[in-house]
Order: sequence, then C-alpha cells, then structure tokens
Amino acid sequence: MPRTANAERVELSTKHEERRTSVTPVLLYDGSCGFCAESVQVVLKHDRRGILRFASLQGEFGMAAIERHPELRTVDSMIWVEQEPNGGERVIVRSSAALRVAAYLGGTWRVMLLGYLVPTAIRDALYTFIARHRHQIMGSRENCLVVTPDLRSRFIP
Repeated sequence: MPRTANAERVELSTKHEERRTSVTPVLLYDGSCGFCAESVQVVLKHDRRGILRFASLQGEFGMAAIERHPELRTVDSMIWVEQEPNGGERVIVRSSAALRVAAYLGGTWRVMLLGYLVPTAIRDALYTFIARHRHQIMGSRENCLVVTPDLRSRFIP
C-alpha cells in the first residue's frame, strides 16, 4: 500500500527530532538553584539560533549524563554536553562551560571569550567561588524552572 504524503512527513519529522535531540548541545543546570535558573533565562533570551536544549541535573537526562561521566558527580552547577563527530560525547564544566555558552550565543557575548586568556585554574577558582555561594546570591527554588509552552520543547526531562 503506498504511503501518504502526510505519513512521510510525520516520519521525516520524527527522524529530524531524533537527530536534533542527539546532535544539539544540551546545557545542564542545577534545577534547585535560583542563580542557575536566571542564567538559563538569560541564555534563552539571547539565543538567536534557538537550538540549545536544557536539562536539570536532577532530571532523567542529567542523571544519565552523570552516570555516563562519573567525573561529573562532584559538579553541581552548569555543564555543557555536546556530541563529538566520532559519535562520542563531550562534557565541558565550570568556567569553560560558561565560555562555551558565550561562544554559542555569539554577538557581544563573544567578548567574554577573552576569559580564555586567563589560566584555567584562576578562571575555575572564580567560577567555583561563585558556584559555592550561588544559593546565597539568588536563593534556592522549591519548584522547577517554569517555561512558556513555546519553549517547552527545548527542555529535556
């Protein structure tokens, strides 16, 4: 029996969504952190490409990423996850993740890439200081980050 154009479109759409989910970068964030939630809001506001996906560290995707990368067990702030061309997965943490977000956003955010001129140990020390005090800076959240329906597809459970 011949397939209808509608069925082919649904199949293509499904394949496109599977590909998009597997190859687009994902930004993991602490779902109980007000500072992290505000950071996600800033990224969403300035994301011109609209392909970056988000997942809470406490969610299924976040916990699975930690299982795949045990070195992440001690990281409780933002983590950049991207697919490598060879099919592997690369995770970027601490100040390098923040700089990766700036590179992704582009535009005036690229000025932050000057941070690469600072030695990683110093950048990470500053990042760790801020991360350690982020709950005092912005408070904690009892609820998850609330997103509008048009952005909901960019969040992975």
